[in-house]
Order: sequence, then C-alpha cells, then structure tokens
Amino acid sequence: MVSSRHEAMHRIFQDYPGLFSGVSEVLGVAIPPPTSVTLMPTDLTEARPVERRVDTLLRIETEDQGPFLLAIEAQGKKDPDKTVSWPYYVTYLNNKYRLPSLLLVVCQDHATAEWAARPISIGLRQWQTLALYPLVAGPHNMPVITEVAEARKDLALASLAAITHADNPDVGAILKTLSATLRDVPETIADPIVELIAQGLGNRPAAQQWRNLVAVDLSFYKSALSEEIRDEGRDEGRAEGRAEGLLLILDVRGIAVTDETRQKITSCDDPQLLHQWLNRAATATTAEEIFAEE
Repeated sequence: MVSSRHEAMHRIFQDYPGLFSGVSEVLGVAIPPPTSVTLMPTDLTEARPVERRVDTLLRIETEDQGPFLLAIEAQGKKDPDKTVSWPYYVTYLNNKYRLPSLLLVVCQDHATAEWAARPISIGLRQWQTLALYPLVAGPHNMPVITEVAEARKDLALASLAAITHADNPDVGAILKTLSATLRDVPETIADPIVELIAQGLGNRPAAQQWRNLVAVDLSFYKSALSEEIRDEGRDEGRAEGRAEGLLLILDVRGIAVTDETRQKITSCDDPQLLHQWLNRAATATTAEEIFAEE
C-alpha cells in the first residue's frame, strides 16, 4: 500500500510543475526554466502480464532545451528491484515518446539517497551497453530553509525541502518557518501545501509538530488537516464537559469517588463512553456500577 508520504514526495511536482527548475538548480544541473509542462500518463505497462508504473511523469517544454520527459520516483528505502525497473522506465519512455528522459528520485534519508544516486550499468564489465544516472533529491542536498524570506521565494521548493528533511534535528525550525510563511498566503495556495507537508511527514514525530503549528498559526484555514484538528478539539471539549458533569452528578447524589475512579473519568477522551457513564450515574448506587459493563 502506497503511503501518504510516498505520494507527497512526487505529487508535489504534479501540483507545482515548475518545481523541477528550483530542484535542478539545487542539484547543480543546468536545466532551463520550462515554458510549459504537461502531466503525462504514468502507466508504463506493456501488452504482457508485467505492470510497471512510474510515480509521476511530466513532459516539460523549455525554450532552449526543447521538450523532455521527467520521471519522478519517491523512494522510502533501498529496493534492489529498482535497478531493473528504473532503466526500463527510461528506455521505454525513449522508445515511446522519442524524447530525452530524466529520472529524479526523491528520498527522505541519507542511506537511501546515497544508494539511489549510484549509476546503474547494463552490459558487460568490458563494455557498458547502457548506464543510468538518476538525479537524487534528499536530505543530503536539499536546502535547510529556516528564513521566511527564503521560503517565500519558492514555496513549492521549501515544501519539498521540508518533506525531505523530515528526520532533520532542526525540522521544528524548518516547519515553523513554513507555517510563518503561509500566514500571509491565500488559502487556495496554502491549503494544498499544508496537506502535502502533512502527508510527506507521515507518522514521524515531525508530523505532530506540523499539526501543532497548523492548529496555532493556520487555524483559519479550511484545509482537511485544519478541519481534522478542529474536530479533535471539539471532541476533547465534549469529553472534558461530560467528565465534569459525571463527577458533579456523583457528588450531588452522595456517591463516594475514589482517586482511582476520578482518574478513570477525567482521563477518558471518548465522549460516547462518557455519555453512557452519565446515563448510568443517574440510577447507580455506587461508582462501581457505572463501569460494570466495561
């Protein structure tokens, strides 16, 4: 199953097709800015029972270079099978479209990035028939952006950089810079970036830092992540209110409440379960009867 962070690492190029210009500059490859970009079909399957799909495929037009194809792969770990599939992608694209092709691999850890950057050679030791040199973007070469002015220059590049630096010890400062930058950005631009970064961080500790920043700095946005955070806040508020109401009922009815029982009630964050306890408290004669069915 494809993870959300896997999707974010290549989907960002679909949402911001001009992003490759910034990435190529960072990687030290002189590629002219595109004059147009076309999202291409990602299905590279042949008419035989072997299915191969590249993560994202773009046709990029440039004024000086002419058109070329950019195949983008999000790679979360070392995969020996890629030494077979990646050359296949490039040769297939060359055969089908008769256009120059580049392979860009996006990684989130140094070991995978180092592995992905190794040339893939096809042929004999004495004669190299085909060699593939992937471009690799990862924590080893993507910029660490901690200045709002720098992030504002290219939001898409800053977002991808944040995703690739998900395990960076300074990721908190990177994400804080992005959240501060997005405060002054229209919702239509900020919302997709908020979601892409959330997906790209996956289940790493940095993901919770991003959620906290979105909740505090970007609470006015209507993105799916913002709505999810607000829903969690409403659920938490309902749970706290019902816990207080349950303790009040027990006190009014003169039912003794031990420290253990009080802790059980106040630590419960399930509004529905607290509602059930409230109903039982109306007729229970002891606190134990409230939890009898659990």
